[in-house]
Amino acid sequence: MQDSPFYLNNPFRLTGFNRPAVWLLALILAVFLAGPEPAAAETKMIPASFSQVAAKASPAVVNISTVKLVKGPGRVFRFRGPGGPSDPFQDFFDKFFGDQMPPSERKERSLGSGFLIDPSGLIITNNHVVEGADDIMVKLSDQKEYHAQVLGRDPKTDLALIKLKAEGTFPYLALADSSKVQVGDWVVAIGNPFGLDHTVTAGILSARGRVIGAGPYDDFLQTDASINPGNSGGPLLNLEGEVVGINTAIVAGGTGIGFAIPANLAQGIVKQLKDKGRVVRGWLGVMIQKVTPELAKTLKLGTEKGALVADVPETGPAYKAGLKRGDVIVNFDGKEIKEWSDLPPIVAGTPVGSEVKVKVIREGKEKAFDVKIAELKDERLAAAEPGGAGDLGLSVRELTPEIAQRLGLKETEGVIIAGITDGSPADESGLKPGDLIIEINRQPVKNMSDFRRIAGEAKKGETVLFLVKRGSNTLFFTVTVP
Repeated sequence: MQDSPFYLNNPFRLTGFNRPAVWLLALILAVFLAGPEPAAAETKMIPASFSQVAAKASPAVVNISTVKLVKGPGRVFRFRGPGGPSDPFQDFFDKFFGDQMPPSERKERSLGSGFLIDPSGLIITNNHVVEGADDIMVKLSDQKEYHAQVLGRDPKTDLALIKLKAEGTFPYLALADSSKVQVGDWVVAIGNPFGLDHTVTAGILSARGRVIGAGPYDDFLQTDASINPGNSGGPLLNLEGEVVGINTAIVAGGTGIGFAIPANLAQGIVKQLKDKGRVVRGWLGVMIQKVTPELAKTLKLGTEKGALVADVPETGPAYKAGLKRGDVIVNFDGKEIKEWSDLPPIVAGTPVGSEVKVKVIREGKEKAFDVKIAELKDERLAAAEPGGAGDLGLSVRELTPEIAQRLGLKETEGVIIAGITDGSPADESGLKPGDLIIEINRQPVKNMSDFRRIAGEAKKGETVLFLVKRGSNTLFFTVTVP
């Protein structure tokens, strides 16, 4: 018996099909119209609220206020006579008795943020928040206040570890693996901008690995979550309420540009501050600078990658291993060095006493050296200032004992840059008055005669390589003859 026509209870009518066929067709249409099931990651793209993150993290975020006693010239009172601020009696008093007044002290107060990382009361904050403080007060979210002491500071990364002077168990935050946070991920900042307790702001991670000139170990996370004065030392959190960074710096006058120290960098620093009260870093013993296109061409490197060795102190490990000025470090302990700024943090994190292999490009050929890493002392520099390109629009003078003494130079030979012509290529390059010219085109410059002879050999359009001493740094510059 033939099935009767099948009708759908809607304006569309299907006839001439068996019921199973219609059911199959309806199922196919339903699957087609529904489309693929959204990925789990897509459902998390826009959180409905950050309230859970704020509620979880806020109890461990603290407000830090410091007092620093600053000594200044003594002033007990100001004479207020009929003459106003410039009263002659006050002038008389200042002139004859002002230097007899005892020095006075004034209190400088500052505010910052921090967060607990241990139930015993350990707190991470920025070094600049507590540096030089004579008294540190910490206020928790429940408005309870405690005195705190500094366990250790690290100015090079602007991190500090302090501890509450109190007994008890405190809420704390966990440090996340900051390598897993990706550009575009949601992040939340909590702190005390302008003294406003526990302000919560949200944004995304804007960039990684930012170098902002704060020091040789720059490796900042950039975010557009609002960060203002007073946020320093506060946490930058992921959506699980874990710390991915420590808020540290802002761009003056900028909007939506803040920087945080990655949690992975902070973990090693904090451990050393807790155990030793200071940070021990590895020391390679080189001064380095960026490989510019001009330097790459002049040194015949064939690449702009790596860190150019501008100087090798004789007391350092690199000198003993055989590295030379002009080498370009391209690999350190199996890690590729793409930019000059990659090298300092890698060297710093290398255990003191360990032997590592350093690969360099020297005169177009790759060479490898085994270097035993020493300890970086405070007075040693891990990196020189980056160099630039220059020109011969300059005037020079031969180094004399008087000039050397005035500039604090130990050298007795060389040529000093006395001036640079405004608007010349040298003016735009990076060469500066006071620079001591040591070499030109890898030839030593001991006096004016050497300078005139070597510089005079340069032809129009030729690129000349300068090596100069600037303070404690030795730097390369390229010079194109106009």
